[in-house]
Amino acid sequence: MAEPIGDERPCSRRSDVRRWLEASEQRLSPHAARSADATRERPETPSPVRTSFQRDRDRILHSKEFRRLKHKTQVFIAPLGDHYRTRLTHTLEVTQIARTVARALRLNEDLVEAIGLGHDIGHAPFGHAGETALSHAQGHAFRHNEQSRRIVECLAKGGQGLNLTWQVREGIYMHSKVRKDITSTGWGVASTLEGQIIKLADSVAYINHDIDDAMRAGILREEDLPREAIAVLGAQHATRINTMVCDMIDANWWATGEEDPPAQPVISMSRPVLAATNALREFMFQRVYRNSPAKDDDKVRFIVDHLYRHFVAQPEQIPAELRRITAERGEPTERAAIDYIAGMTDRYALKVFNAVYVPNTWDA
Repeated sequence: MAEPIGDERPCSRRSDVRRWLEASEQRLSPHAARSADATRERPETPSPVRTSFQRDRDRILHSKEFRRLKHKTQVFIAPLGDHYRTRLTHTLEVTQIARTVARALRLNEDLVEAIGLGHDIGHAPFGHAGETALSHAQGHAFRHNEQSRRIVECLAKGGQGLNLTWQVREGIYMHSKVRKDITSTGWGVASTLEGQIIKLADSVAYINHDIDDAMRAGILREEDLPREAIAVLGAQHATRINTMVCDMIDANWWATGEEDPPAQPVISMSRPVLAATNALREFMFQRVYRNSPAKDDDKVRFIVDHLYRHFVAQPEQIPAELRRITAERGEPTERAAIDYIAGMTDRYALKVFNAVYVPNTWDA
């Protein structure tokens, strides 16, 4: 169902569905997040048929920003091949992996799904090359997790934001990690185990599907993969994912409530699997993410820099809605330009660049 923000019309025969769903969550692990405990910045009348986390999931799913992920790059810029991952398919793979882990550990699948669907909603066009280019354009770091939080809090729905629960917003913001280790805490540790699962599921998904795409593109061969990591994780795509997912379940069995939890419960992996996963991720940085034919960083920077300068110089060409939102928040034109460019899909950014900088052609 489409998701309006605010009150919902009562369903007389189904008015107890949400309460039944909330009660059913008592069968989850004692460490699971409960939707009845969810909080929002702006209080709302509860839905008669959905929990708070289910409403968050639906709001993200029905947002314009989520739909644009289908034409945003994962690794390969504006791919024409039908089988390359996009930011949308990546998001779906992350969510599927995370739900598998959450179900096994008796954690809240609805919360995991909401965070998973929203975690990359702030990604720029052209993948991480676009993120780097925006950082260069504005003179300080552009972080997609920060932009994701900005979207759901103050840009979506014409400036209303989606009014998501605090648990979902925190999970979206804290899913990012630094390069060294997929368990690193560059932005802190999510207070929910569900948010922590998304952080690892994100890496499990992209490491493996990016290998698949790089092989499809002829950039990697199976024999190129680091032998020590493959010996632990497996030689095949499905085998590696299965190894990582099963390890996340086994290493965190305490989350089910059948074992005593660590002093500071944090979702992680066993040391051998984590080391192999980090080694495989570093291999991908060296061979694909930073140095490969898939990366047109200079061209992406050229496009983004010129779009940024153009819109800062001519802010009237930035959508009126974005100009209004930033003005009401007391933010400068530069912020509106960044929000506009960051929201573009790959193909739309190329279209706008051509419209601004490439002369029109004329038929006789």
